[in-house]
Amino acid sequence: MRLQRLASVLVAVALALAGAGAARAVEPGTDPSTRAPIPVPYSFFTGAAQLLSDPGGHLPGANDWTCRPTADKPRPVVLVHGTSGGAVTNWATYGPLLHNEGYCVFALTYGALPGQPWPLNEIGGLSDMTAVSAPQVGEFIDRVLAATGAEQVDLVGHSQGTLISGLVAKYERPGRVGTVASIAPLWHGSSSTGSAQVGTALASGDRGRAVAVAPALGQMAADSPTIGHLWSGGTPYAPGVRYLNLVTRHEQVVRPYTSGVVEGPQATNIIIQDGCEQNRAEHLAIAADPRTADFVLNALDPANPREPRCEPTAPYVGPVPQLSGS
Repeated sequence: MRLQRLASVLVAVALALAGAGAARAVEPGTDPSTRAPIPVPYSFFTGAAQLLSDPGGHLPGANDWTCRPTADKPRPVVLVHGTSGGAVTNWATYGPLLHNEGYCVFALTYGALPGQPWPLNEIGGLSDMTAVSAPQVGEFIDRVLAATGAEQVDLVGHSQGTLISGLVAKYERPGRVGTVASIAPLWHGSSSTGSAQVGTALASGDRGRAVAVAPALGQMAADSPTIGHLWSGGTPYAPGVRYLNLVTRHEQVVRPYTSGVVEGPQATNIIIQDGCEQNRAEHLAIAADPRTADFVLNALDPANPREPRCEPTAPYVGPVPQLSGS
């Protein structure tokens, strides 16, 4: 009788494990290392042009739900945009770049205000960060993991997207994030948060009205409860997650720019002008800057580091082509 019971238990366990394995199984799909390369633009404003020229279009290189990660790049990359950004407008550089590098790359627009017509529905990062935006990104990660069969994702965030990435890694999906690469982060919050769309209201002192319309703006302030929540336990970092923080001395939105510099056992902090003073990328240009992109690629694939590029880079415009013969 005891042997029969033991046999029954073992069979039940085996079936349960088989069922769990089947739940994670995915159909064969696209090997990202076999895809043809696509052009990589290095201008932040390319994304806005792409959106306006192709309403409802997708970020080039991203959101191929048949993509299956390879052994050398096992974690899909999810791009998390900044305030008033979106999947297309924020990531014109990183969609094609990561596609060409052999990653399964995905992007979403989170935190858009509800009920807005196009193109306002493409403007994200405005809703409540903890109640709306971070859960939306968490749910998107669930979808990515289910489609690809991966166990974890890596996150690349810009501006507010770095805080959202931090909230997701620490609270929404602990254990599901391997790396958080942060471009123009504001871990300590900022005394000058917001986007171009609300900058006038904030500058005129009408912060209350702007925050009522777009709650995320107030949540990025240095003294906000959201920043305090992220720092619960004395750090914004989640255990076991690797962090890269890329900041620029020419920052004009996150004040001070050192808000994005936080020490940690698995954190790397880089000022992109160190060793490349001709790089004058600011808060927007840094999200399409070749040097910054190389640091991100090194964080995603530390076993195969590359020497980060150093080229003259102008604020807003990006890399400046060299004159012929110069």
